[in-house]
Amino acid sequence: MSSFFNNLLDNSLSLQKEYSMKTTEYIAFTINRFPKGYVFTYEDFVTKVNKKEAIIKALNRMAVSGKITKLSKGKYYKPEKTVFGVLQPDQYQIVKDLLEQNGKTIGYLTGFSIYNQLGLTTQVSSTIQIGKNEIRSPFNRGRFKISFIKQKNNITKENIPLLQILDSIRYIKKIPDSTNEFVCKRLITILKDLKEKDIKTIVRLAQKYPPSTRALLGAMLDEIGEIELTKPLLKSLNPITKYTIADVNKVLSTTEKWNIK
Repeated sequence: MSSFFNNLLDNSLSLQKEYSMKTTEYIAFTINRFPKGYVFTYEDFVTKVNKKEAIIKALNRMAVSGKITKLSKGKYYKPEKTVFGVLQPDQYQIVKDLLEQNGKTIGYLTGFSIYNQLGLTTQVSSTIQIGKNEIRSPFNRGRFKISFIKQKNNITKENIPLLQILDSIRYIKKIPDSTNEFVCKRLITILKDLKEKDIKTIVRLAQKYPPSTRALLGAMLDEIGEIELTKPLLKSLNPITKYTIADVNKVLSTTEKWNIK
């Protein structure tokens, strides 16, 4: 009887080992198919392997061995190694779970995350800023700080580039390693490249931004000759309120009209 139970135990351990091998092999095979820098969690494997704990243990073992890199608790990525060291994933990958949910856009990269991309500064920040309708307290994810900007407009893939421009206008004084004059010139160049329908849309979206943002946008659009389209912006402003935005009068010729000083 004792021999029977010993054999049963041996068979059980053998099956567990075989299952573990299959789990590890499947995870390794799947990871090999991921692009470098792709951020994933155990949920990326759960459709094929239904044992959450086994997946997490296998991922942690692979992280310890250096085959994958742990970004933060429960999040890993396939590292891209260069002569300068291991590259971090791009910012979208790091926070993609905060930008999309069930295929729906719920947030977008903005602020410190896009100033460099828009050519407003040469500085690259370790803070990732996200625009969302519902915001939460800042938190850390790996070496990155994640913070949020309240967006009152509906967020769609189509209007994200326009919201990013408006956010840059709104926070022009907070753009690091840059000047209001330089940022203003660069934003005018960006606005010049917009189609008329996009200018109409950005004017509409601006109605849910602070008055100073609407005033500066109006002055910039005036500068590129879109005076007719800025009328809704001018109408929305209190005619006796003044907006202090230093040095933009060096670039804009209608700051007096928009009460910008």
